[in-house]
Amino acid sequence: MLIKVCMFFCGEVTLKNKRVLFMTKCKLYVSVTDQRVYNYPDDSPWEYEIKVDRAFVPVFHRLFNQTSDLEFRNFLRSHLPYIPYHSDRNNHDIDLRTQKIYAIIHEFSDEPTKRFIEDLPYFR
Repeated sequence: MLIKVCMFFCGEVTLKNKRVLFMTKCKLYVSVTDQRVYNYPDDSPWEYEIKVDRAFVPVFHRLFNQTSDLEFRNFLRSHLPYIPYHSDRNNHDIDLRTQKIYAIIHEFSDEPTKRFIEDLPYFR
């Protein structure tokens, strides 16, 4: 019974001092707008549902954190009028992180979501 519960949550369990890690695919709910990954659909509004291994959750967190840091640098740079917005390296880095996020979502989502992502400007 314990193993079935753990497989449902796609986590890890310790059985008599032995650590067992289950690498089954879980449903995760991604909000690119809020830069968050949710385990349950009722946690908060989300845009994409994906089936992915738990190992990809830190990848999302890392990309979202990097994007947030770059956006803060852009905020600071925006107060310097002599640096044009379109030639700022941080903007290109944010676009690159956004492309990576959508590439992961594209890889592990269903067909309608894949078609939608393929129509985005990042994938032309």
